[in-house]
Amino acid sequence: MPDPELRSAQDSVPIDWEAVRTHLAAHGHRLDNDPPPRQFAGGLANLNYLIHLDGKPAVLRRPPMGDLPAGAYDMAREFRILSRLPDALPFIARGLHLCDDPSVIGQRFQIIEYRPGLVIREHMPPELANRKDIGDRLSQVMLETIAAIHAVDTSAIGLDDLGRPEGFLSRAVSGWRKRGLAAKEDGTDTLHTEVGAWLEKNIVPEGPPGLLHNDFKLNNMILDPETFAPRAVVDWDQGTRGDPLFDFATLLSYWIHADDPWAMHDMEQMPAVEACLCPRLEAVAAYARISGRDVSNILFHRVLSMYKLSVIFLQLGFRYRSGATTEPRYAPLSAVGTGILEFTHEIARGRAF
Repeated sequence: MPDPELRSAQDSVPIDWEAVRTHLAAHGHRLDNDPPPRQFAGGLANLNYLIHLDGKPAVLRRPPMGDLPAGAYDMAREFRILSRLPDALPFIARGLHLCDDPSVIGQRFQIIEYRPGLVIREHMPPELANRKDIGDRLSQVMLETIAAIHAVDTSAIGLDDLGRPEGFLSRAVSGWRKRGLAAKEDGTDTLHTEVGAWLEKNIVPEGPPGLLHNDFKLNNMILDPETFAPRAVVDWDQGTRGDPLFDFATLLSYWIHADDPWAMHDMEQMPAVEACLCPRLEAVAAYARISGRDVSNILFHRVLSMYKLSVIFLQLGFRYRSGATTEPRYAPLSAVGTGILEFTHEIARGRAF
């Protein structure tokens, strides 16, 4: 019976597995032929494959095909985090090997410990739809997990020099404004300009720095199928240090409500409505209780994280518009990105949260 978590061989993005095998052999590892590597389903960016390394399952992870934005999909940064963070958090899969030579398969890649479990993607699994209190439990797990990440003592695990926390927010505003203008759809200049001006005018002081995942959401967690406790938090290629409220607001950007605009639903990132997650404002209050952090500046972080989300979708859509990919899943993403931008504009004007 086909595994729904894995693509078929014909639908998997090809990799030169003989080159991978030769590289690993030179570093004392064996890439097994049986079973053959298979690409995981889901995801629009990095490519992940289930492999068997030295007789044990593992995950090979590489950036997407085509030209990449500067600083994006950083395998070396992610590997550094994953080789140290498991010492502080049990729900982090350990990095096992980094290939820092892009000539092997065209990009750097890494191999990570495999953690089996439940991944909730765009929709709730049917077997969980009527499970009692599922929304309360998933809300609690996500909020406790992200708070635990933000509480990590980075100096104790050798990550105290990760990123540049000082000036993090001002760089984020200028950086995402620049990326937004580069990926915008025609006719949206005013939206980008007004949201960007709001962010410049309303920037807040930096909060105490912490470890940031930078894309924490439900489908980046691997859960115990019975208790929903986290077995792994994945996708750390954007990990850094900075203001944790920005990281928390990134989670909120996926935490949709039933009456949110169409683009928030069409992005299909987290089934918050299907899962009956608590409302966003309740999530803010709960995060404040769990983390002990001051959330009085959450509106700025909310607008910034939503603008970031809109730009990410515009960048993915631009890959289709520019011909970097012909995969049909990318075709509607520019419109989704602009729709999220319109909602961001409403939030900045105080007409939504």
